Amino acid sequence: MNQATEFLSRFGFHTTPFTREIRVKELFVHEFYKESLEHLLHAVNQRMSAALIAPAGTGKTALLRALTERLPETRYRTHYVKVTDLSKRDFCREIAAAVGAEPAGIYPALVRRLQERFAATFDTDSLRPVLILDEAHDMKPEILGILRILTNFDMDSRLVVSVILVGQPQLAQTLRQQKLEDVAQRMIHQATLRLLSRKETEEYVRHRCQIAGVSASPFDRGAMEALYEIGRGNLRATDHLALKALEAADHANCNSVDSNHVTTARGMLCL
Repeated sequence: MNQATEFLSRFGFHTTPFTREIRVKELFVHEFYKESLEHLLHAVNQRMSAALIAPAGTGKTALLRALTERLPETRYRTHYVKVTDLSKRDFCREIAAAVGAEPAGIYPALVRRLQERFAATFDTDSLRPVLILDEAHDMKPEILGILRILTNFDMDSRLVVSVILVGQPQLAQTLRQQKLEDVAQRMIHQATLRLLSRKETEEYVRHRCQIAGVSASPFDRGAMEALYEIGRGNLRATDHLALKALEAADHANCNSVDSNHVTTARGMLCL
């Protein structure tokens, strides 16, 4: 029996818990999550745009996966672009590559090509294009300003493409700049996510253990408290911490996880 199998069998897991490899239907759902998802769906259904703004590690990517799954391929054409600090031309080239347009040429030609592609998707293919721009907090204001052009059809009289801007809280500050007023006004809603509460963190840990195959969490009360005190309700931090704590308990030949194992895990992760 190899080490990985021993780790799983000690605690009764069928699969490795607390990893990113989780199906949408198995995601942990809390009120903030459901509310934000419904707001984004409403914006897309209205052929409008919206923003999802939340701190790192609060589940933005998981929410985007759920959003995409809720948009049937028979009605929507969803395109995902992870934005970095790009020039106008490179930004348009990234979008062009995502939507299947020729990513070559000067900036004005790229913009026209993108608009033509979105219009063709809407008018010819009878599909509603949805453009998800992740890590949008890294975008310069002048790059964000391009969205005014990309969403302007027939002298701003037609709603063709929905844009979902996704980023950390500094994105909200950028959108409040006066020169981006028109872009901000196109966002009919700013959905948010927050860190989990103490109770929610405990529910989350139990949920992740259950979908990995165990009915009872191997984390004792002290471990649960330590997971919250160190991870502060951040999903990503909690995942890393819980998995390392399980490894620490296994290494110590223990069949449950206590606060000492969580503290050991913290040292391994430099949290």
